[in-house]
Amino acid sequence: MSKRTGITAHTIRFYEKSGLIKGKRLENVKSNNYFHYDEETVEKLNLIKGAKSIGFTISEISNLIDAWYNKKLSTKEKLSVCDEKLLSIENKIKELKQMQKLLNQLKKNIISSNC
Repeated sequence: MSKRTGITAHTIRFYEKSGLIKGKRLENVKSNNYFHYDEETVEKLNLIKGAKSIGFTISEISNLIDAWYNKKLSTKEKLSVCDEKLLSIENKIKELKQMQKLLNQLKKNIISSNC
């Protein structure tokens, strides 16, 4: 699974412990303690990977998976979730730009006073 998704085995186990995915033990395999995953789990892992890369938290991802896979959200509601995250990202960008501005001002103050 790790090779298929590019997600480490440790991270996959974390997602499983977090309830984001579920592996199954095969009844007919007694020689190892491996979990087996279906195609839906691969899809979920790819969704998790993508959502994490754009800033969704584990809690938000859990809600997304629940809503997406249990058909709780309409297309309009899914778009609303995306819009809310975009707004959150825009606000973070503004905060970071303000921090950058303050840090640049601090640098100028340091240079001008030879601190």
